[in-house]
Amino acid sequence: MKEQTNAVRLDLFENSWYRPGPLWKRMLWTVVSGVFFQTWIPWPSRIKTMLIRLFGGHVGRNVVFKPRIQIKYPWNLTIGESSWIGEHVWIENLAQVTIGSHCCISQGAMLLCGNHDYKKPNFDLLIQPISLEDGVWIGAMARVAPGVCAHTGSALTFASVATRDLEAWGIYQGHPAQRMRTRTLNP
Repeated sequence: MKEQTNAVRLDLFENSWYRPGPLWKRMLWTVVSGVFFQTWIPWPSRIKTMLIRLFGGHVGRNVVFKPRIQIKYPWNLTIGESSWIGEHVWIENLAQVTIGSHCCISQGAMLLCGNHDYKKPNFDLLIQPISLEDGVWIGAMARVAPGVCAHTGSALTFASVATRDLEAWGIYQGHPAQRMRTRTLNP
């Protein structure tokens, strides 16, 4: 078999440029997250809000946090007022994640700010922020990729994958998500 000269070299992976915060802070957050966020115990949302704020995150009033949530770095998180974060939501916020007011992130959804450069043999880390404007709904088990902005009132349906920005009031479906129709709200 002919040896490939442009092989993947994960032994050369190096991301020392990425500094998500002091080691003590990340370790302490791991413990706090395990006790209060990643557990089935339904700790009150006001306690979870207080903890995210203590770690440098910004959370508005009346935000609902369900059990079994994973937040990588709360200091990279901003949430507006009256938003809901459902069970098993995973916010992998290696970069800033901004969630507006009155947003719903349904159960099992993932917001992923990181990826790897598959064109590089050493698989370089790539990070980009995610922004969800006011009134956005991310459906159950849906995925939002790095760098995506979901504009006001947009919706990403069940198990869909947003790899590009979502236009305001659009309903998106599929993998990759495509605009299917306009979202209208009944009074």
